[in-house]
Amino acid sequence: MQLQTVIDYCTSRPGSTQEFPFDDTTLVFKIKGKMFALISLDEPHRINLKCDPAYALVLRQQYPQVRPGYHMNKKHWNTIELDGTVTDENMMQWIDDSYELVIRKLPEKD
Repeated sequence: MQLQTVIDYCTSRPGSTQEFPFDDTTLVFKIKGKMFALISLDEPHRINLKCDPAYALVLRQQYPQVRPGYHMNKKHWNTIELDGTVTDENMMQWIDDSYELVIRKLPEKD
């Protein structure tokens, strides 16, 4: 999946906001103030996504592009290199999974 397609897909998630809270090259996507995706705009392009811990391990074993979350809790986050080898369908599913994990942890009022 190309960088702009990943950005567009994250932007399309309902209620998604984006900002640069850390630096000028790390685009962060949030829902209700909670991060669900971080994208490195520097090359090589990478995305950090929240993931169920058991599933995160499976993905790391199955895909060489998936590694423990860079600068994140490595149990709950994966870093995926956007080198074009992961299918668009998989990437969209992983973004959706991250988004849903964050939504499930939000207070009921949100």
